[in-house]
Amino acid sequence: MTDSTIPTARLGDDGPEVGVQGLGCMGMSFAYGPTDTDASRATLERALELGVTLYDTADAYGAGENERFLAPFFGAHREEVVVATKFALSIPPDEPTRRIVRNDAPYIREAVEASLRRLDLDVIDLYYMHRRDVNVPIEETVGVMADLVREGKVKHLGLSEVTGEELRAAQAVHPIAAVQSEWSLFSRDIEAGVVPAARDLGVALVPYSPLGRGFLTGSFADADQDLTRDDFRRQQPRFTGDNAAANAALLAPVRTVAEAHGATLGQIALAWVQQRARVHGLPVIPIPGTRKPTRVEENTGAARIVLTEDELSLLEPIAEKVAGDRYADMTFTSAGRE
Repeated sequence: MTDSTIPTARLGDDGPEVGVQGLGCMGMSFAYGPTDTDASRATLERALELGVTLYDTADAYGAGENERFLAPFFGAHREEVVVATKFALSIPPDEPTRRIVRNDAPYIREAVEASLRRLDLDVIDLYYMHRRDVNVPIEETVGVMADLVREGKVKHLGLSEVTGEELRAAQAVHPIAAVQSEWSLFSRDIEAGVVPAARDLGVALVPYSPLGRGFLTGSFADADQDLTRDDFRRQQPRFTGDNAAANAALLAPVRTVAEAHGATLGQIALAWVQQRARVHGLPVIPIPGTRKPTRVEENTGAARIVLTEDELSLLEPIAEKVAGDRYADMTFTSAGRE
């Protein structure tokens, strides 16, 4: 391994070995305003060159468009990449902006077949339950997912936004390779129950939005003023009005640490997440999203930054001071059920 590539970690006790940083692909075709297809394809290729091997998508991202977009890249590099996708957010045909959480067996079987077709794959490497339907016992949902493994349609199982108790119940049915939840300098609620459970069970943590949806990079300060009207961050409480102003002030210690390392704000935010692996004693593979090759280079550079204990102490108080929830409706997050 050269100095320009990132180290690796394993997804769960028996899961695949991947680069310690993955790539969130949602924004390449969904949620973050206008996209550049050529730049996104170049980003995928550059990420692979730098040792990024875990690529994250979902059937709900652009109503399947994100999976279709990624299919040619996955096909060209099938033996080099680990493909992760998700089910659970059903989109009514006549209401394209609505999402209905479903964990029932008929829906899961329909969803996996549709994802396999869109991705043009014979098997999905890591299949996540995207959100939890509390009306369906998690043991039942994971039982259906386990059947997909036995049938050769899925290799490994993942869960997203589950509580520690739900993770333990799921693991009793079938090994879980990874839990995906929001984890960043701004969002640390999973440390109370989810992280200890994952550590005890040998499950990897895959943090999404490790850059606070871009806010921790300093790339925008107020979603209403700085982002396009179709950017979904305008709907998130942390990024608008008085909350945005208060949260922007919290970046001061991040800037201090960044200056000491000659790094960007985003690199320090990512380095903090990467070091959660050592702090909590479990594999941590964040999946920052980007659509630019230069950002992938910047992000992967964070894997080589080691923060001192003094620097970690300086960053420690940030999360408890954040104004606003990470979603307007926290019902379908693990924090909403803990």
